[in-house]
Amino acid sequence: MTKPDIRRVGVVLKTSSPEAVELGRRLLAELERRRLEAVIDRETASALGGGDHIEREDLPRLVDLVVVLGGDGTLLSVTRGELGGTPVLGINMGTLGFLTENPPSQLFAMLAATLEGRAATVRRERLRVEVEAPGRDTIVRCVLNDAVVNKSALARMLLLSVRVDGELLSRFKADGLIIATPTGSTAYNLSAGGPILYPTLETIVVTPICPHALTNRPIVLSLQAEIEVRLENHTEEVWLTLDGQQGFPIGTESLVRIRPCDDPVLLVTDPDRSYFQVLNRKLKWGERGG
Repeated sequence: MTKPDIRRVGVVLKTSSPEAVELGRRLLAELERRRLEAVIDRETASALGGGDHIEREDLPRLVDLVVVLGGDGTLLSVTRGELGGTPVLGINMGTLGFLTENPPSQLFAMLAATLEGRAATVRRERLRVEVEAPGRDTIVRCVLNDAVVNKSALARMLLLSVRVDGELLSRFKADGLIIATPTGSTAYNLSAGGPILYPTLETIVVTPICPHALTNRPIVLSLQAEIEVRLENHTEEVWLTLDGQQGFPIGTESLVRIRPCDDPVLLVTDPDRSYFQVLNRKLKWGERGG
């Protein structure tokens, strides 16, 4: 394998975790020992006692590698902005950890493997989400997991029309709708009864949340499809939520357009660990009840 040219390493912490903060201090010391420049975001700097003032979503384009010490939510917070091919090494300091699949005990071994070109990287596709509404600037974001349209607890059932490449797919009468990548298929999509998609497939899954008609089932589409979602009934408090972290109110005048993002996420992984091993460890996939 070719040894990558890594000189600047971004460090992102789950700042609410004392264990992540302590491991972060050890990581900074190791980077200094290796004569690598460490770059940290504003939140991480605050947890470590001051320093840089870089926004988290700007960090990947300023470094050659990002190391995330946290859970999947922390990693998702890194993947909102421009990535430009910068690989991301996730160390699980959370609970489930599908994206941050490496345990804390493997941090320094995985760091060495990455610096020496022995680690593997897998491409995870993102979706480009655009929200258009009269009189407002178009909102544009890229998401790694999913885009979700859902209602508040008191709002009526939603009527959502979905078009694929200009053709009507369906009018879903449901509590909401999930449009997920293969990476996001093990998140909200799985809880809503959607399928698990192998992470390197070039597909999207559209899953209704608690549909009124039992004939409305999840459907898997090509990654290259252009999906348009419109709210067709007037109701209160309908939100578009991106990766479970950013939310925008939408109404009947809004158009949500989803297409492929040409800036994927490159996750650093252990070449000796398969996706099925991760499923087995995280979900007890394939184990028999007893």
